[in-house]
Amino acid sequence: MPAIANPASAHGPSPAAATHLLIPFAACAGDGWTWAMQQLPPASLKNLGKLLSGMALVDADRGDAMSLSPPHERVLARTTGLADKPVDGLIAWAALQASTLNGLEGAASKAWGLVTPCHWAMGREHATMADPAALDLPEAESRTLLAAMQPYFETDGITLHYVSPTAWLAEGELLRSMPTASLDRVLGRNVDPWLPDVTSAPVFRRLQNEMQMLLYTHPLNDERGAKRQWPVNSFWISGTGALDKLPPAATTQPQLQLQRSLKTAALADDWQAYSEAWAALDADEIAGLLDARRAGKTVRLTLAGERNAHTYESVKSGLGSRLAGLFKSTQPMSVLEQL
Repeated sequence: MPAIANPASAHGPSPAAATHLLIPFAACAGDGWTWAMQQLPPASLKNLGKLLSGMALVDADRGDAMSLSPPHERVLARTTGLADKPVDGLIAWAALQASTLNGLEGAASKAWGLVTPCHWAMGREHATMADPAALDLPEAESRTLLAAMQPYFETDGITLHYVSPTAWLAEGELLRSMPTASLDRVLGRNVDPWLPDVTSAPVFRRLQNEMQMLLYTHPLNDERGAKRQWPVNSFWISGTGALDKLPPAATTQPQLQLQRSLKTAALADDWQAYSEAWAALDADEIAGLLDARRAGKTVRLTLAGERNAHTYESVKSGLGSRLAGLFKSTQPMSVLEQL
């Protein structure tokens, strides 16, 4: 997901608001995740088990592992009021960010996308997206590349705006209804299944090819190569669409915390770090949520995998003891495997 300010917590929660912890990549597809969870000592998820024992399932977001928008982004869009019914690949994160920046007149009514300059590692059969942060791209280099690429985008009615070294905003009507895959879907993976469809987005497929040729011969990449740095050899477009409305003020929203440590390890395919991150998460944030629940506060926990996201809310004794009892004998793994 684009690194944007979270509108749910922009103004702070109301006194009665719940605490809501959202954990992306709580479960993952593939054997690596199974191995990582098997490395955890039995007590590593003890706080998660205790927390779930006093909670009830209040929302289930069901999808599949090939949706363009991952479950945690769908939950975040609904929770913040960005989209009541998110359309796959058209959660307008870029438009939301544009609406918060100075100097972009009328941004809220326009269509936007997020352009990420990036490195594709070319293999024999496919290209794999490297983490853009690993480029260590300075602002001056990023602006140089944007200036070189801008004329090609402008030919197709798209204007690029610099935001940060690895995040540019793209403004153009073509982006209003062009679904795109989240960076969280493609990082560390084969890019082919996630590229905009050639029949519905021919302009961007052509731009991809043109930019790869341009960047291949750009002097800046020669300089980076001399310093043994990865070349910037492509770009990714995500967060496309337009705002139907601005998200409401967050005075009545739960205090939402988006926890990213599992995501970082999972997308790096570092399953040892992933299992360690789960243990740390259980001992820290989840333990804190458990303490808040025991103190009588209403708390929420959203566990998001690559297909589904389940949201649980604490139930008060006397009102929901029967529902709370449903989790008494449930092990955390049986919950995570449903994601």
